[in-house]
Amino acid sequence: MKRNFLDYIKIALKGAGMGAADVVPGVSGGTIAFITNIYEELLSTIKSFNVKAFALLFSFKFKDFWKAINGNFLISLLFGIGLSVFSLAHIVTSLLKTDPILVWSFFFGLVLSSTYFVARRISKWTLVTMLMFVLGAVAAYFITVLTPAETPNSLFFIFICGMLAICAMILPGISGSFILLLLGKYQFLMNALKTLDLSVLLTFGVGAMIGIVSFSHVLSFLLKKYYNFTIAILSGFMLGSLNKVWPWKETVENGLDKYNQINILPNENVVEGLILMIMGFVLVYLLEVYSKKQEITE
Repeated sequence: MKRNFLDYIKIALKGAGMGAADVVPGVSGGTIAFITNIYEELLSTIKSFNVKAFALLFSFKFKDFWKAINGNFLISLLFGIGLSVFSLAHIVTSLLKTDPILVWSFFFGLVLSSTYFVARRISKWTLVTMLMFVLGAVAAYFITVLTPAETPNSLFFIFICGMLAICAMILPGISGSFILLLLGKYQFLMNALKTLDLSVLLTFGVGAMIGIVSFSHVLSFLLKKYYNFTIAILSGFMLGSLNKVWPWKETVENGLDKYNQINILPNENVVEGLILMIMGFVLVYLLEVYSKKQEITE
């Protein structure tokens, strides 16, 4: 595909959207890639890191290697993701402390709208497809009620976290940040980003690279052979994850000096929260309209 400089600017902006989503537990960068119409190209690019491509690299055929891995697309996307993640890590973590209800309201709207538009991509609803949707929703719900684990800070465990989180990050509807939250490493990684702890970041990055190359082949196969079933499970997963993103929560003690957060009815910032939910919903709608226009013009 022949692209000009403006096209790569657009890809970088889509990457920035993915990065912004991946910073937040409950919101998936894969969802942003999906609704901005770069998801399949992203998977194809990740899969291109194979023996043939590396043979070109080690043969010093750098131009052929760059073309084989869709380098211009990849570097534009990674630039947008990296810029967004590093610039937003501090902002988002600060806002989650000062205005959690408003932030989570906006993300609730994002996830709810994304669920609807991803589910619309299913070409034919059957009994099995609906069952996959329900199973995805139920599985996600039970995952969201798990208490974040207390886990070690060793580099080996950070490596494992990178492998697991990146797999979730490229799935529409499954948040890599949420996986980190369940593994007890979300705040740890956010602090590493803010303080530029290179040993932690590089270890996480290596794990992520290995995980994403391996997992992309599995996901690509499922989307090719079982598209409707796969999308049904993913959209169901998004619906079930809304339990975690619900803005109004109350902290309760569950014994042994440990605490859980439970969802409650809206009791403060209700109007502001509803407005931000609508804004999140509308934002995804506009992205979906944009992606449809892109499909028509391409």
